Amino acid sequence: MFASTARRAAAQASIHAPKYYIPRTAAGMTLGTAVQYGSVAAGFGVALGAGALFLFGEVPRVRNDILRKVPFLDNYYDRRIAPEDNPF
Repeated sequence: MFASTARRAAAQASIHAPKYYIPRTAAGMTLGTAVQYGSVAAGFGVALGAGALFLFGEVPRVRNDILRKVPFLDNYYDRRIAPEDNPF
């Protein structure tokens, strides 16, 4: 692999020397750090997505295509006009 330096070779030769561990990284992050950042980003994404859905809940396309397909919200977002209130 790589040629070890004299200092590292001397340290690895002794049983009393500290054992070095070089973590694997990708883009400067270890796996644990990436999981932490990913969970925080997922939480923000869910919160922003839910907020956007309910903010645009009165737009007819969003209301009919997305929100009325949720089982407990289908009656809440139903905006049909009752036949007795229809003037035509």
